[in-house]
Amino acid sequence: MATERVELDVGGRTVSMSNPQRVYFSARGETKLDLANYYVAVGDGIVNALYHRPCMLHRFPDGVDGEKVHQKRLPKGAPPWIETVRVHFPRYNRDADELSVSHVADVVWAVQMSTVEFHPWNSRADDVESPDEWRIDLDPMPLATFADVQRTAGVVRELLGELGAVGFPKTSGGKGLHVYVRIHPDHGFADVRRAAWAFAREVERRSDGGVDTTWWRKDRDPGSIFVDYNQNARDHTIASAYSVRGTPEGLVSAPITWDEVADVDPHDFTIATMPERFARIGDLHADIDAHPYAIDELLEWADRDERDSVLPGDDPPDPPSSSAR
Repeated sequence: MATERVELDVGGRTVSMSNPQRVYFSARGETKLDLANYYVAVGDGIVNALYHRPCMLHRFPDGVDGEKVHQKRLPKGAPPWIETVRVHFPRYNRDADELSVSHVADVVWAVQMSTVEFHPWNSRADDVESPDEWRIDLDPMPLATFADVQRTAGVVRELLGELGAVGFPKTSGGKGLHVYVRIHPDHGFADVRRAAWAFAREVERRSDGGVDTTWWRKDRDPGSIFVDYNQNARDHTIASAYSVRGTPEGLVSAPITWDEVADVDPHDFTIATMPERFARIGDLHADIDAHPYAIDELLEWADRDERDSVLPGDDPPDPPSSSAR
């Protein structure tokens, strides 16, 4: 039997999609074609989130209830208009040509290749070694609630305001929250990570015990929030804004306003609900590039904390990056 296939016109480019009716999300039965249509509906937002960044793909060839494949290298068979960026992995002395999105058709082609989640670097193709995005990841420990995450987000908002930094929050598509801050690309990954560590330590000081930045997970308070500064290390990635997550419900990592944080329910944002929201309010991260922040003050905080040795040993060496598949 011939494989069912549809031809999609995506912004003037043709993407040929096989098995469009394969169910990818078991909770409501959304298909591979539904996933492609979702990304078209939020096209401006997902392209803005991924634009010219090396991008790791999380592929689910049999739908999200099946095996997940972490794909760094661009899958074979890409059309000629797909762009890539070469990145080097020193630990393995390997290179990989990763997807570099510039058009929504790039995203839909990745869906054709069974991609559900998009995990971009926090640097861009023109200078991979100079991050332009600082990522604040509020990661709840097993006994912490989402209400604890929301309270911590309030501390983050207050501190960013004092620094004069503009934060752009989003749900993680899981149990946490992310806040992105555009930064000037004049530091390397090590400095951005140190700045993120210093910020996390200050959030911890202000959180009345609600945040624990202890490095080893086994040593953290199980009811705390971990501000995961290591998400700013080289080759560490998290799901982008508008990325669907590999959950049966098709949850989405959704941009939200700061005023929504206190009452938001992450389960409200799915591939079924986000197109209407996007059509109504547009991309809440659209102007993130207009608000770059200089991390020099945070680096001074890092110097101070290291000099004072308030919590010795809290700045462990970077863990090894994952291999380049």
